[in-house]
Amino acid sequence: MIEIISMLPAHAEAVLRIYKEGLQTGNATFNTRVPLWEEWDKEHHVHSRLVAVENDEVLGWVALSPVSSRHCYRGVAEFSIYIGAANRGRGVGALLLKNLIEESEANGIWSLYSATLQENTASITLQKQFGFREVGYREKIAQLNGVWRNTILLERRSLKVGQ
Repeated sequence: MIEIISMLPAHAEAVLRIYKEGLQTGNATFNTRVPLWEEWDKEHHVHSRLVAVENDEVLGWVALSPVSSRHCYRGVAEFSIYIGAANRGRGVGALLLKNLIEESEANGIWSLYSATLQENTASITLQKQFGFREVGYREKIAQLNGVWRNTILLERRSLKVGQ
């Protein structure tokens, strides 16, 4: 049975391993290296960090990053979601995103945001299933391994926070 629990420092190795698997797809991020845990930890909110666990194995994770240090944007966060290669297609992403939405709202987040590589259709489809809508398109926003790539901007406005 898959459980969604709060991410702990003990999960760091698995979180970074799964992040590396995402890098290897070429469709998860513009980053080309796995950060040190200290870097990863510093870039993400301390709340709304979740892992999907089955039989003590981390299957995937989701976490939030602030979009700005300005107070007026304190309720806006960019989310990252990564599922281990062996566990894609099992509904892990849906479980994580459902729980992330609840957790983020409990922590005052009124808008979730993502800039998803255009080719990552699985992530775009998942987000739309949870009420995300396309709000923009960035053409040739950055290069990944020497190739210009496009991103789709998606957001989900909370129905509970900031109304």
